[in-house]
Amino acid sequence: MLTAEDQDALVRTVKAFVDREVAPAAGALEKRGEYPSALVATMREIGLFGINVPEAYGGTALPATVYARLFEEIARGWMSLAGVLGTHLVVCDVLRHHGTPAQQAAFLPALAAGDVRGAIALTEAHAGSDLAAIRTAAVRDGGEYVLDGAKLWITNARSAGLFVVLARTDPRASPPGRGLSAFLVTPADGLRVTRDIEKLGYKGIETCEVVLDGVRVPADRLVGGEPGHGLRHVMTGLEAERINVAARGVGVARAAFEEAIRYAKTRTTFGKPIAEHQAVQLMLADMATGIEAARQLTQFAAARKDHGERCDVEAGMAKLFASETAQRVSLDAMRILGANGYSTDFGVERCYRDAPLLMIGGGTNEIQRLVIARGLLTRMGKD
Repeated sequence: MLTAEDQDALVRTVKAFVDREVAPAAGALEKRGEYPSALVATMREIGLFGINVPEAYGGTALPATVYARLFEEIARGWMSLAGVLGTHLVVCDVLRHHGTPAQQAAFLPALAAGDVRGAIALTEAHAGSDLAAIRTAAVRDGGEYVLDGAKLWITNARSAGLFVVLARTDPRASPPGRGLSAFLVTPADGLRVTRDIEKLGYKGIETCEVVLDGVRVPADRLVGGEPGHGLRHVMTGLEAERINVAARGVGVARAAFEEAIRYAKTRTTFGKPIAEHQAVQLMLADMATGIEAARQLTQFAAARKDHGERCDVEAGMAKLFASETAQRVSLDAMRILGANGYSTDFGVERCYRDAPLLMIGGGTNEIQRLVIARGLLTRMGKD
């Protein structure tokens, strides 16, 4: 188990990697829409693909508070790179908490090593925030399940060796969510990537449509071994994902803020650096305050998760506030840079284009508000 000192050293290692390799390369890779193979290889060497995997399977099982710090640093360099890792770790979380011992032994070591990368296939054309509306079907046929359907917005789709696919095993279940099950599917089973989705931001990393047309998987690849629990299984991973999305929001906001600070110190108007103008100082103060508040919310949610406490409300608050902060701070940074903020010569415009995905992914911020409100009402009802 890594000591607190080792954990801090890992965060410093990742920060140095981001400063040395990620930040200088992100702009060019993003403009070309090029997958960051070399950067991903370095993340694998550092051991980042196993940070939430138990040590028994080759991982480091880091606390969620450290996990969040790592995501903040990576997203500060390039939010797309954080996406490569985030989706993978959701798959690890689902297996770690709900996989059978045989499933964990078969897949977690390769996932932890980064030899196999994970993707989570939930969203469909008619089912995004409302996962209970999923139409992909899984029908038992002897010792196998036959899967038919299509999934959208699948990160890592072309690079993944293992997909967690949510499908309907009982069309008559009431409520509908009880009829869903999660399956471990590999490309070799016949899952096909059919197209890449063009996006405003979050470029360089593939986001795809995948099709399952009569895909057969062994029955022992049903997560947990029993049908009907898939929604609960994937929600475990999504709770952790909301913490990493919040941390990404802090990282994107930091990237925009730090560029704005550097620019404000060197850009001169009316005979002095714009950092000395009160209007700019007020903006910088609000930006820094929002970033620190977002970080503290994220760390609070992560600490509750580390203590084994329910953190759906706290993770929702962190994701909501941090993603909105990323959007607001990146726009303010653009204002400070003026016309240069609108130029691709600077990184602020990339932050501005990447931030909206954080308000949508992992459950829209409108859904987060409902999760928060319902959770609070439930807790208060118990008093």
